[in-house]
Amino acid sequence: MNGGPAVPLDDVRTHVDRALRGIAATLRDLGDDLANVRPDLPGANSPYAIVTHCLGVMEFWGGQVLADRVVERDREAEFVAAGAVAPLLERMEQQRARFERDLAGFDGGAPPRGPIPDRDQADLPEFTATQGGVLLHVLEELVQHRGQLDVTADLVGHRT
Repeated sequence: MNGGPAVPLDDVRTHVDRALRGIAATLRDLGDDLANVRPDLPGANSPYAIVTHCLGVMEFWGGQVLADRVVERDREAEFVAAGAVAPLLERMEQQRARFERDLAGFDGGAPPRGPIPDRDQADLPEFTATQGGVLLHVLEELVQHRGQLDVTADLVGHRT
């Protein structure tokens, strides 16, 4: 283990699951129509696109970087994705199960098992040195985008 105390893997899983439950609840509340609406702000994403991006984050960082699986990711397509909520919720469940499998053999202090693109190594060196750092990055992204999703849901009119 590198440095200080380790964060128990089960604690991180709990927070990942909590973020995903919140994301799912917001999607269900929005329904198919509102989930695909982009707020009238420059560069804004629809709730559907935000969640699709979250799944891409889990797949890439969990699959390629933690588990050393080959992952074909079209990050740009995540931000223009659209569709029905029910299949997206199913994809979330499938991705969560795949993420759990990707954590098999997890060693928080060890280097990531899979390749990290040069851009990410250069831009984000503070979390790419260990598997624990990568896992915390996944959690960071999910929590950050859950907040973005909730604000976006407010903006597209689901809550008044």
